Amino acid sequence: MVLRTRHRVKRMFLIIGIDLVDDESMETRLLEQFVTVATEGSVTRAAERLWAAQSTVSAGIASLERSLGVRLFDRTGRHLVLTTAGEDLLPHARAVLESLDRMRDLATADDADLRGRVRLGIFTSMDVVDLTAVLRTFRQRHPLVAVELMTSPTGTTGLVQDLVTGRLDLAYSGLPATPGGIVVEPLRELPFRVFLAPDHPFAGRTSVSLAELADEPFVDTAHGFGNRMILDGVLERLGIRRRIVAEMNDMPAVVRYASAGIGVGVVPDPGVRHDGVVLDLEDTVAPLRIGLAMRRDPAPNRPTLALARDIVAARRQADGLADATT
Repeated sequence: MVLRTRHRVKRMFLIIGIDLVDDESMETRLLEQFVTVATEGSVTRAAERLWAAQSTVSAGIASLERSLGVRLFDRTGRHLVLTTAGEDLLPHARAVLESLDRMRDLATADDADLRGRVRLGIFTSMDVVDLTAVLRTFRQRHPLVAVELMTSPTGTTGLVQDLVTGRLDLAYSGLPATPGGIVVEPLRELPFRVFLAPDHPFAGRTSVSLAELADEPFVDTAHGFGNRMILDGVLERLGIRRRIVAEMNDMPAVVRYASAGIGVGVVPDPGVRHDGVVLDLEDTVAPLRIGLAMRRDPAPNRPTLALARDIVAARRQADGLADATT
């Protein structure tokens, strides 16, 4: 009985997917709402992602459930979880939306006619590229492409996870290791530095080792940030257990608090102004390698590839100008 129900629902879903060609504006919206609610586990968060009212998303899910004749979600407290039918249908919904993106790509004669949406995950506190200039030019060249900027409270780990699950199309990444199915185009390398208050006992030196800092209180970014993962790995190999007194959601904040004497900060230099002292780190620590990440499968659509090319080109141009002035 369960197998017959699944087969019937999948068959109806494929029919709905075909009908999208005739009624794309309405049905695509319902599928996007279904996929986003499934990804977020919450109507509230899904509505925020979709820039829609909660009532609109709830009504869309109810409409899709009526069309299919099944319940797609169960509620457990404040969290929504997929039913068995919902789990079966989710990959089909994603496939239909991805097929529509491919159809739009094929129907577009050249880049000037690009249309669609690109969701880009960024670091708000770090100028990886002059993103405002890139987006301004991109918008002038591709007025029919909507670019949505998103962040994550868990830093690069959260951004890459959002990329893997399909919440993002592109994302900045600073992970030491990249998950399977993700490709990363290198953008910048940032070496680690030691940030101290001007009155710190080490302030008169030019360099310091992690062993000498072992007993100091530390200020660092939260778990999930690429720089935190790199430094934690080095400290573990050295057998050093440190005491973190403050965790921040961006590296400039680490620099500011370290400069104020709250603790020492060992992070890549974000290039922000501060009142503290900067020392070289004597230990060998791999730099934070920031890149632009995207999924291999499904293949990125043309708007995503166009924006990726512009971001990489902007970084290459900035590096060329920097080399020319040194």
